[in-house]
Amino acid sequence: MLALALAGVAQASKVYRWVDAAGHVRYGDRAEAQAAGQPVAVSRTRAEPSAIARLRIEAAGDARQAWIDNLLAGPIEVLLHADPGAAAASDPPLPARATVPAQSRTLVARILLGNPVLRVTAVPGTPNARPRDVEYGYPLQTTALRIQQAWGGGFSHADAENRHAVDFATAVGTPVLAARDGVVMQSEGAFEDADPDEDADGLDARANFVRILHDDGSMALYAHLQPDGVLARIGQQVRRGQVIGLSGNTGRSTAPHLHFVVQANRGLRLESVPFRMFGPGGILRFAAAQPGGD
Repeated sequence: MLALALAGVAQASKVYRWVDAAGHVRYGDRAEAQAAGQPVAVSRTRAEPSAIARLRIEAAGDARQAWIDNLLAGPIEVLLHADPGAAAASDPPLPARATVPAQSRTLVARILLGNPVLRVTAVPGTPNARPRDVEYGYPLQTTALRIQQAWGGGFSHADAENRHAVDFATAVGTPVLAARDGVVMQSEGAFEDADPDEDADGLDARANFVRILHDDGSMALYAHLQPDGVLARIGQQVRRGQVIGLSGNTGRSTAPHLHFVVQANRGLRLESVPFRMFGPGGILRFAAAQPGGD
């Protein structure tokens, strides 16, 4: 028996939507509520959180080989581990960590004894990233500039992944531009706009986005794009100022905007990093992030 616990966002698939006993709207990849006799409907949301990596088990004599397929056009870091208490012997011992190059596969471990339930945690990027101090371009094709939330914003910029993010308010359909040269390593464009009764937990993972990998290992995330608003393809080389998508209001968003953040993998976790940007009126200066601040 194999189970996968994977981080990331990817391909379109069916999502079931129901209301639980407490009245909360819930989503899942199977109709769990049917067993409880609750009404279940297929949501108009056409995608769900899904794998950035795939675990494959292959027989090799008396052992089993655990391979990880990287589904992204950029490197990922993975951790292969067994459920607590599982009796198993492997080479190397579990948990085993590896970096898998773009769109390739890596042998992470050989299971020598036992039949443990294996799980995988996967994070975009390489832990060897060394972000350089470069100037980013303004990521919207407009002369208007209105910042909805900046570094350390208390609404959704208080965690490590988003502390140095900026939300640029803009109309739905505004062209989104690459702020720096790079490769499109990951994207999602199949989510619909949120329904008014959707809960915040369900919305967090349903924003359309483009993730671009830079030559220093850092990654820029452009999020909340409109449905079918991804215009760049996976693996495409893009240049600063090139149109990569259309802004929107998908996911957990209180008003149309572009969420822009530069991130680096710091060892199985993503952290945002400070950046400099040249905007419509010149250099944009953002205050230092203050955890919990606005």
